[in-house]
Amino acid sequence: MAAPEERPRLQPALPEPRQPAEDRGPAWFSYTAAGDQIVWSGALRAMIGEPPHQDEVSRKVLARYVHRDDHAKALGAITQAWTSREPVQTTLRLMRADGGWFDVDCRFEPVKSPDGTVRGIRGTVADVTARERARREVARLARRGETVQSTLIDPDPATGLLTRARFADEIDRAQRRGGGAVLVIRVQPDRNGGEDDTARPDRNADLLHRAARVLEGVAQQSAQVGRVGANEIGLLLAGVSWPMARREAELLVEAVRSQTFVLPDTWLHALAWGGLVRFTPDGEAGSHELLIDAEHAWRESRESDKTLTTIAHPVPVRDRQGSYRSRVADALGTDRFTLYAQPILELQTNEVTRHELLLRVLDEAYGPQSPTQVLDTAERLDAVYDIDLWVVERAMQLAADQPDRALQINLSGRSVGDPRLTDEVVRLIDEYRVKPEQLTFEITETALIGNLSEARRFADRIRDLGCELALDDFGSGYASFRYLRIFPIDLVKIDGEYVVDLVDNPQDQVLVRALVQVCQAYGIRTVAEFVQDEPTLRLLRELGVDYVQGYLIGKPSPVLLPHR
Repeated sequence: MAAPEERPRLQPALPEPRQPAEDRGPAWFSYTAAGDQIVWSGALRAMIGEPPHQDEVSRKVLARYVHRDDHAKALGAITQAWTSREPVQTTLRLMRADGGWFDVDCRFEPVKSPDGTVRGIRGTVADVTARERARREVARLARRGETVQSTLIDPDPATGLLTRARFADEIDRAQRRGGGAVLVIRVQPDRNGGEDDTARPDRNADLLHRAARVLEGVAQQSAQVGRVGANEIGLLLAGVSWPMARREAELLVEAVRSQTFVLPDTWLHALAWGGLVRFTPDGEAGSHELLIDAEHAWRESRESDKTLTTIAHPVPVRDRQGSYRSRVADALGTDRFTLYAQPILELQTNEVTRHELLLRVLDEAYGPQSPTQVLDTAERLDAVYDIDLWVVERAMQLAADQPDRALQINLSGRSVGDPRLTDEVVRLIDEYRVKPEQLTFEITETALIGNLSEARRFADRIRDLGCELALDDFGSGYASFRYLRIFPIDLVKIDGEYVVDLVDNPQDQVLVRALVQVCQAYGIRTVAEFVQDEPTLRLLRELGVDYVQGYLIGKPSPVLLPHR
């Protein structure tokens, strides 16, 4: 009768438990120069899990059983013990046969001949894995503590207030908890026929800073204050009734109007207008929509010469879009937008070989201002396409007038995904007879790309024409690396956040080095933004960056467009 067939095991056989080193005796090895051979104790063989071959010379043993990152450290300690004729102790990582590794304290002692010459080395080994793991964990947590922001509530550098993004977050939180109101106050100097402060951004920043302190002193203790625009301050009045919110808003605006502001080089009064919008827990409008409505309200106050305009119910989405698109059309039609150009230095030739075109919004009180707030609102209300098209057409005019000048043109992610853009760019290149190789299109706000297929069509088409494609603020968004594979990127701009403190921040150095290496592997050139001093420039050269821009290279300057 045949023996029954043995059933297969349902679980793999477990490895034999490792015997504690102290139960196996001391772990040691000895090396003798004659023959270049090593002798291992049984305890050390068991720790490693596989003894070396009897004919294996010391160099092969070192390569196989010492962690590769510790080879130089081990050789250095052995050499020091041999030449100094004194014991040397170090901590190393040894490799096990299963591919793992463990930490050991290793003491190297010279073995001397009767005449005093060193003829070998004896090493004693003690497993200190638990100690070293604990030490590495402490070091890791310390690095994390240094590299992670302690809070997301990052203050605006000029005023110390919440930034617009953080202020919007606080509105969302307040809206989930209950009702309240959002107040936006526009603040500007009352020149009253006096000195024009347009060219004094430092004075304007001082005024906004002091106005913020006045508002903080007058507002209820629970109110939160943020900088929501270049010259706008927002106040979150959470959990207050609508009549109470209106009364407080009037007091706050009047507090700014009645204050005498003492600045470092002068004193002045300020003009102020307020826009107040109510919110409820069940309201459809989110934080950004509420801010847009409050900003529209303060403009109504200025136009009608009132202290405050109130909106008891947020504007319907369609009306908000229509109102903002009308404002964009009016700004485009009345030359409220202008272009500046900032030089970009190629590090290989040490020459300025291209310029980035930067949009500016002309403010009647402060002159050219950053368009961040305008573009952010336009993107959210799907009104940015007309602005981008305005920039593209004027870039074409400039490129046609200066055929040897290479230009970089910023495009919103939303516009790149708009099917109309590709045809317009092709038409304008043909109309102005521009050399396509002059143009690099920078994609910004990649998170807002709605139609990836259309965006890829745009990217492929402009590169077929001979233009280049750049990715702005690389490293700042979760999708940056993904876009390197989705789009045929020629150039990436490393986010200036990682450049401004590069010399003094080892973590930023590691990150920039890694970004450069990734781009080099993909065949992509790199630009570092916000370069402000020579040490940063030298370090970027060492890290392999291709181009740099920033105030060290040149500040943005107005572009004179040709008359047509």
